[in-house]
Amino acid sequence: MQLQSDYGRAYPLGASRQASLCWNFAVYAPEASQVWLCVYCPDTEELQQQLPFIGRTGDIWHLQVRGIADGSLYGLKTDGALRPEEGLLFSPQRLLIDPYARQLNRALVWNERLYQSASHYMVPKAVLSQQHFDWQGVQKPAIAREKTIIYEAHVKGLTKLHPDIPAEQQGRYLGVCHPVMLEHYKKLGITSIQLLPVTSFMSEPRLEKLKLSNYWGYNPVNFFAPDARYAETDPVTEFKTMVRTLHQHDIEVILDLVFNHSAEGDDYLLSFRGLANRQYYLYESHANMTDYRNNSNFSGCGNTLNVADPMMQRMVLDALRYWATEMQVDGFRFDLAVTLARENKRFEPHAAFLQVVAQDPVLSQVKLIAEPWDVGPYGYQLGQFPAHWSEINDKSRDSFRAYWLPHQGGRAEFATRLMGSRDIFQKHRKPAVCSLNCLTYHDGFTLHDLVCYQDKHNWLNAEQNRDGHNHNLSLNYGVEGPSPDAAILQARYQHKRNLVATLLLSQGLIHWLAGDELSRSQQGNNNAYCQDNDISWLHWSMDYHATQFYGFVCRLIKLRQEFSCLQQLSLLDDQYQLHGAKHKVSWYKPDAELMQDQDWSDASEQSLILVIEQLPSHKELLVVMNPAEQELALELPEHPWRLLLDTSLVTGEPAEAIISQTYQQAGRSLSIWTLNGE
Repeated sequence: MQLQSDYGRAYPLGASRQASLCWNFAVYAPEASQVWLCVYCPDTEELQQQLPFIGRTGDIWHLQVRGIADGSLYGLKTDGALRPEEGLLFSPQRLLIDPYARQLNRALVWNERLYQSASHYMVPKAVLSQQHFDWQGVQKPAIAREKTIIYEAHVKGLTKLHPDIPAEQQGRYLGVCHPVMLEHYKKLGITSIQLLPVTSFMSEPRLEKLKLSNYWGYNPVNFFAPDARYAETDPVTEFKTMVRTLHQHDIEVILDLVFNHSAEGDDYLLSFRGLANRQYYLYESHANMTDYRNNSNFSGCGNTLNVADPMMQRMVLDALRYWATEMQVDGFRFDLAVTLARENKRFEPHAAFLQVVAQDPVLSQVKLIAEPWDVGPYGYQLGQFPAHWSEINDKSRDSFRAYWLPHQGGRAEFATRLMGSRDIFQKHRKPAVCSLNCLTYHDGFTLHDLVCYQDKHNWLNAEQNRDGHNHNLSLNYGVEGPSPDAAILQARYQHKRNLVATLLLSQGLIHWLAGDELSRSQQGNNNAYCQDNDISWLHWSMDYHATQFYGFVCRLIKLRQEFSCLQQLSLLDDQYQLHGAKHKVSWYKPDAELMQDQDWSDASEQSLILVIEQLPSHKELLVVMNPAEQELALELPEHPWRLLLDTSLVTGEPAEAIISQTYQQAGRSLSIWTLNGE
């Protein structure tokens, strides 16, 4: 069927359906001399017709085409100057992915031969299909920030090895929402799933040559299209089905998004570079002259995106609104978020991007999480994002780890982190949930490896073990790696229970790494970004120790959900929130005397005893922390207390009710108490 075309219109950008078999295309390419639409057959990817864009309004090229069959594929080609020294990289032989493509027909896999020959088979094509999806009236769960417990997972790694999920759904969007996974989420008590990047990406050519891959997906080629690797047939419909199913069970979906660089490293022409290279990317400058041979590198990946540019910023915001509305996503975690707020290459707390998000009626209502750093100048900006953002708090992570190591953690620092890092997220101005607290993240040791390995073991990454963090604050208890020794196992699991209890007692947004509840190990690899294998995939079989630990984690999360004071403290001297209950926190010495200022600097004593009192009800919660090797004799303050949990016990729960005003707290352990009768 011969396609018919006319001028069309400049907005919206991308492909938009006008009527049956009629589509409008709009492309931003300000310095191109010509743009073409290439239409391909859906089954063979053979070229059906190449049409020139005959309309142009300002920097937008546009075209309307009639006669395109549903399911057809398309790509773009451009012509213009090829002067790399000026940042102009137009090449009419290169097929480009539309930056606004909503669906790609396959995953993008680097192929050196196809790329060098400029074959259009190198790149996937955008799919022209507008299928109706029935959301069945399901609404977003809208979990309050203070009640949120995030479960960070990789779509493939989460279910690839799950024995009770059908093979065709393992490692895919539909596997994430399979009934056995829903049961797991509910039993565990998490409220929100944060997925590692699912937008279409490409593994770096270097990794392909090493027969490795960018498993995590932090190398995007498109910001709208869900990656086809995680779908059986239709990634858009299957992603929406996953979101709808999770929402039906009151579980939110948060996406990890990468807007700091793209897969077009080393000047590859795949999408953005071939359309508007000088606008979409940042370059270094010398003597007030832009050096287009030298990309700015604020991400560590070589090609920083210029989010301060109006059209790049528009694309990012359009993508966010698309995921939040059309795909019904509940929130976003921004990789290297400082890059998004750089203007004139400097971080600005009031950058245009942050201001637009704050006033946008859609984006201002979703959960926003910043990785508050990048690798550029002055890239560490913890605490500098707006109050409606949460920020990954590496200081709390390190303090929590250090406190439970011999002679490592200072208790004043630890107490500050435990109470929401109010030195960073200042009272009166921000709530404690601005601090996202975690023990582990996808980049680093798993929780189990924290107590099994003293050093990283990243040799399989083919970087001579140079990659990954060296400062892990881990402890192997005398044996590097797995050990059958009963005493070592007991010490390791008690250490883990201490860490978990610390995290879930802390003030802030709680982040949990998927698999930590299963005692998952990555064999000491603390940077498994390129390991698409059982090093990274979750193993769902648990031995006795792991099973007991799993039950302990479930109890701790349930305990946090039962006590509102653990979710959000509103202290008497903090005016950020005036409504609701107020709280009083008191710190005690082991003899039940209140701590004085000079006690905080006493390096010989590391134990902490705190009482949280809710006003005016006077409900109280008491926490005892003893990181020392020796047992601690306690006088519990004021009242008889009932023991809820003690990490020195395998399950955490005492075999029988313990009500006391004195207690012998075991070495390297923690206990939680409530007033008797509450």
